[in-house]
Amino acid sequence: MKIGPLEGFTIAVTADRRAREQIQLLEGRGAVCIHGPVIKTHPLGSEDELRAATEEVLTGELDLIVLTTGLGVRGWLEAADAIQLGDDLFRRFEEVELYARGPKAKGALSTAGLEVSWTAPNARYEDIVSALAERGVEGRRVAVQLDGAGAVGLCDELEALGATVVRVPVYRWSMPEDTGAAERLIRAIIDRRVDAVTFTAKPAVENFLEIADFLGVADELADALVTDVVPFCVGPVCATGFSDHELAEPFVPEKHRLGSMVQQIATQFAERSTEAQLGGETIRIQGRLIVFGDGERTMLTDREHAILSLLLERPGVVRSKRELLRHCWRGAESDEHLVEVTVGRLRQRLGPAAPAIETVIRRGYRASPV
Repeated sequence: MKIGPLEGFTIAVTADRRAREQIQLLEGRGAVCIHGPVIKTHPLGSEDELRAATEEVLTGELDLIVLTTGLGVRGWLEAADAIQLGDDLFRRFEEVELYARGPKAKGALSTAGLEVSWTAPNARYEDIVSALAERGVEGRRVAVQLDGAGAVGLCDELEALGATVVRVPVYRWSMPEDTGAAERLIRAIIDRRVDAVTFTAKPAVENFLEIADFLGVADELADALVTDVVPFCVGPVCATGFSDHELAEPFVPEKHRLGSMVQQIATQFAERSTEAQLGGETIRIQGRLIVFGDGERTMLTDREHAILSLLLERPGVVRSKRELLRHCWRGAESDEHLVEVTVGRLRQRLGPAAPAIETVIRRGYRASPV
């Protein structure tokens, strides 16, 4: 039976919008997912506010429109239809130059049948500022579709260049009202019960870190992201949430899309599948999944997986119960009997390879390849 590239691995998903789609893509490749949204997307703050901004875009001279997100493009067009300004806004889009921050905004515009004049090469606001500084916008009128965080820096820099900026609010981001699921996700990362964590917006990274700081586990979280849990971001702007805080550099797909990020995760973890010799038996290890030579499978628990991984780092080397307890429970437990029980269960799951997990009296355990 074919093994999915993510079978045996657990992925933490922090998104709220399109989370179900992301989880389905990951589960379709065999992953187990933990969902803990760290961000909340609110479609509109005020219809009156959007109407006023849209009417301002439709009135008078306008040199160009900057579209920052795919969600914002779609939301603006749909909301304009709802307030009977859709046709006028579409014509305005056809009349002026459209600058897209990245492939999502460009894709949404192209899907709507609109031509994009320019796309930021690295999907960063600084690209837009540089391009418009070179072009010259002093005394010109520029509309900016705001992202969920308000695109404050972009608007301020354009105004500093002398442009008159029309700010168009379409949606906003906030912290979830209930952060319980996010807190459980963060603790799962610290406990190494997940192998990767995904982000689709920079404010999600910032909220994630803020929640960890509130819980008093920021240092433990940072350590987990450096050593064991791999962060993935959908695009470079999202990834700056890590670089701004000097955290582990996340993986970013070449194409800044959800499907590309999922495929990158599958590619990265497919390469982590290894074979090992235990008691003369050849086993394939893929995360927590063990596949025996005859095709039989078994799934290890987090603790069993941690113990087996440590023993296989240096086959034949004895690991004390205290060392296994410290490494696999990370200081959360002090009873060495937990190690004995977990090793017993690990042997049961390993079947014919079980004798390879040897007990060395008064010293600990070791993995024997023969």
